[in-house]
Amino acid sequence: MLVRLLRRFLRPDSGLLTLLVVLQVASTVATLYLPSLNARIIDEGVVQGDTGFIMRTGTWMLAVSLLQVLATIGATWIAARSTALMAVRLRAAVFSRVGDFSAQEVARFGAPTLISRATNDVLQVQQVGFMGAAMLLPAPMMMAGGVFMALREDPGLSLLLVVAVPLLGLVVGVAISRMVPQFRSMQTSVDTVNRILREQITGIRVVRAFVRERTEQERFGEANTRYTNTSLAVGRLMALTFPTVMFIVNASTVALMWFGAKRIETGHLQVGQLVAFLTYLMLIFMSVMMATFMSMMIPRAAVSAGRIDEVLSTDSSVVDPEQPREIPAGPVTVALSGVDFCYPGAEHSVLHDITFTARPGETTAIIGATGSGKTTLVNLIPRLYDVTDGAVTFNGVDLREAALGKVWAHCGLVPQKALLFTGTIGSNLRLGRPEATDGELWEALRIAQGEDFVRAMPDGLDSAVAQGGTNVSGGQRQRLAIARAIVARPDVYLFDDAFSALDTATDARLRAALRPATRDATVIVVAQRVSTILEADQIVVLEAGRVVGIGTHRELLAGCETYREIVESQQADDQSRPEVSA
Repeated sequence: MLVRLLRRFLRPDSGLLTLLVVLQVASTVATLYLPSLNARIIDEGVVQGDTGFIMRTGTWMLAVSLLQVLATIGATWIAARSTALMAVRLRAAVFSRVGDFSAQEVARFGAPTLISRATNDVLQVQQVGFMGAAMLLPAPMMMAGGVFMALREDPGLSLLLVVAVPLLGLVVGVAISRMVPQFRSMQTSVDTVNRILREQITGIRVVRAFVRERTEQERFGEANTRYTNTSLAVGRLMALTFPTVMFIVNASTVALMWFGAKRIETGHLQVGQLVAFLTYLMLIFMSVMMATFMSMMIPRAAVSAGRIDEVLSTDSSVVDPEQPREIPAGPVTVALSGVDFCYPGAEHSVLHDITFTARPGETTAIIGATGSGKTTLVNLIPRLYDVTDGAVTFNGVDLREAALGKVWAHCGLVPQKALLFTGTIGSNLRLGRPEATDGELWEALRIAQGEDFVRAMPDGLDSAVAQGGTNVSGGQRQRLAIARAIVARPDVYLFDDAFSALDTATDARLRAALRPATRDATVIVVAQRVSTILEADQIVVLEAGRVVGIGTHRELLAGCETYREIVESQQADDQSRPEVSA
């Protein structure tokens, strides 16, 4: 999985790749050549007192060292640049795929894990990609070249390598086999910590309102402890591995000095050769340690790559048809015919045999008890989900046969929870129609009853909006969300309980101003308050996911028991509402 991701997204051009290989080969060859020159200076220059030879060979060593430094810098820069670009492409691919997900896939993964996969997991893959690009070729070359040059200096001492190198490989292999499951557990723990932290930050007011600070601290503490314990387990393995590797390296060095001194004493080896052999031994061990370090990174990166690939290989359940049909131009008639919907994994359907038609120039209201399926029904109209059975049509065209972009272009959705994006009020209002003029924005704000508070802001339309719109009140967020939908001029307005945060007077003024602005559009309103939908052309009453009544306010009062109960319950709550009387 990791290799497949790297091959797919690490795409340096052939010239850059060739330059990288050339620089790495040059750096490795220069590194391997330097100990041999050093040995010659010691044995032929220092021992024999030839100053001229020392100067000539030393100059050559400086030139080779300069080549080695420049080649290493160049290779590292190319590797860093290539892997940084790879991370950019990988994050963009994850972001794009998540953007294509329907609400079903987003709910299945969950926001916290999607954030972790687009950030932490991509970082893990980037790091191992850089290590691979920087070390994958030099490490084996250094090991093979070091063994060759060591054999060239003294074949007898090279027998030490037969013992030390396999022993290092055994230590590394055992460590990696134990790290893989720990890294997998670590990434899962990161998701859990992110999820709980995100919940606590988002719901901080609820936590404080119910005095649940200590409980939330304990819940986060448990998740944090699991992550800490997993990290400590990995840390213990690393802490054991590196000292073991260093022990093998140091023991090999001591053995080399011992046996090398014996061979110098017998005349089979010179001092410079022993120094060179010691340097080659260090280079061999260094390449093994680089491979060890990279091998420790690979398991975690492999787990991250699998998690990223899971996102990239997941197709949205809501997709464009191969040959999309065009939705006829003009005002849009929305029709639901025998619609059933069941959430994935659920045993029972949420909606059953929903059938009604919403026509242009009319307001269709949807009302029902909590949990009756109102929001689910509204989400089917812009095709955020696909129906399980039946069909939703725009001007007679099944939405599953139309291009998603065309369907969304016809709809203006104001969700239950109004969401604003970081930027300005103007940028938020222009979200659906970037070319809208300031005059059109102010007109939309006037209709949405938001003009007064926006004009009261120091910068008007250029006033800053914090993430999620947290620097304005809930009612102001809803009015801005309604204005945003008005600016887009859609053919179908979908208000999912969009007036719940407004007081009765503001609600009435908004609906009165909205009526002429939407006279050619199809308006579908989900409401809790009967007063909001009194003047609707038709009211659809839901109960347990089924339509139990369709008609005007008076018709339903006379013939729908469920609607009558809703009206009477609201009358009992507030007898001062004359509009809910028969």
